Amino acid sequence: MDAAGQRVVKRFVAVGAALLLGLTAAQTVPLPAEGGSTVEPKVQVEVNYLLGYIGGSGCEFYRNGTWHDSQAARAHLNEKYLYIRARVGIASAEEFIEKVATGSSFTGNPYQVRCRGGAAMAIRPWLLEELARFREFSKRPASGPGV
Repeated sequence: MDAAGQRVVKRFVAVGAALLLGLTAAQTVPLPAEGGSTVEPKVQVEVNYLLGYIGGSGCEFYRNGTWHDSQAARAHLNEKYLYIRARVGIASAEEFIEKVATGSSFTGNPYQVRCRGGAAMAIRPWLLEELARFREFSKRPASGPGV
């Protein structure tokens, strides 16, 4: 298999794993936050997908002057998400991206992502693009044996 084919397979596996994480977590939602608010199941699935995508990306993430691996970035954003969700709520995946994943709540500095030695870029458009792909994929009817 050539390099392009290997990238397609790796992406398929990463998307499948992130989707599985999102669907598994959806079984436990809506999640109550402090103050009685809940997170809609669809929103929780999309947030879990994005967190899984970050963790499985193999990319590096720049936060407050330091580069972190994808697992550390996922863990940090998950903790930040749980905190913000409990305090003010998260109404959509876009709000997750804006309030949690775009930049530091303390310094105001934007987060960046760098994949496979490429140039660093703002994380916001990277996540919005992946969210659009996920939503498009989610609209497709299931197919294959036994469906």
